[in-house]
Amino acid sequence: MSIDVIIPVYKPAEDFDDVLKKIMAQSVRPDNIILLQTIENESEKVKEYSDENIKTYPILKSKFDHGATRAYGASLSSADYILFMTQDAVPDNDRLIEELLKAFDDEKVGVAYARQLARKDSDILEKLTRVYNYPDKSMVKKKEDIERLGIKTFFCSDVCAMYKKSLYEELGGFVKKAIFNEDMIMASRIIDNGNYVAYCADAKVIHSHSYTCMQQFHRNFDLGVSQKQYSEVFDRISSEKEGAGFAGKTLKLLLKKGKLFKAFYFCMQCGFKLFGYKLGKNYDKLPKKVILKCTMNKTYWEK
Repeated sequence: MSIDVIIPVYKPAEDFDDVLKKIMAQSVRPDNIILLQTIENESEKVKEYSDENIKTYPILKSKFDHGATRAYGASLSSADYILFMTQDAVPDNDRLIEELLKAFDDEKVGVAYARQLARKDSDILEKLTRVYNYPDKSMVKKKEDIERLGIKTFFCSDVCAMYKKSLYEELGGFVKKAIFNEDMIMASRIIDNGNYVAYCADAKVIHSHSYTCMQQFHRNFDLGVSQKQYSEVFDRISSEKEGAGFAGKTLKLLLKKGKLFKAFYFCMQCGFKLFGYKLGKNYDKLPKKVILKCTMNKTYWEK
């Protein structure tokens, strides 16, 4: 059994070296770490590492794509399992890979993704988001769960997700053009093929962001774009119902705790999210200059 870790990186902070050390110190050690480093131009040098098992490959910023870049990374690996991570996902302990691998004891599992824990300095909104999306109980999602779970059936995050390479290749790998959601699109293919998506609550990474209202707007614009471009995946299940459910539960909890200002700010965030999402779903009706004002990923539109 072989495992490669694949991480797209862009101007990594100094503490990224510590992340690599934690990955290499896992109870189940990966064979290789493949870094896909985004560079501004061809003259820029990628960072080299003394560890021969850490390999860095350049990706021009103008050619970066959430799907195509990760597909390229997968093509560089001959491992049985490929673990995709982001540069800001920090293993919570040394059993991350071990716990993810356990999910594949069920041969029908095609991908297993980790639980994301909020950083200690995160505010209450980010912590509640992590608890809602990443509960403390593991689950395996199947085609039969679509009616019960809705869009959550396809939920999966390449912040930390391990794929069975043979099935990944059989299903064609990641879509080659994706502004967002390459992981959920791949998960939907796995589910539709009769395989399973496993959520592993005991596999933990520390990963969270405290986005401003405008950042939420840009992020959800791109989310809407991806759902429009891959309507065959997302139109059959409503995302808005899931979003409304989260908003309702979070607002009630904030009010119960007496967090009135946070409740008001959360309502503002929800408004920015919804507006961005709706615009993204109708991006094909917008002039390009408006799209470039709304998107989080301008290079996507310049390709």
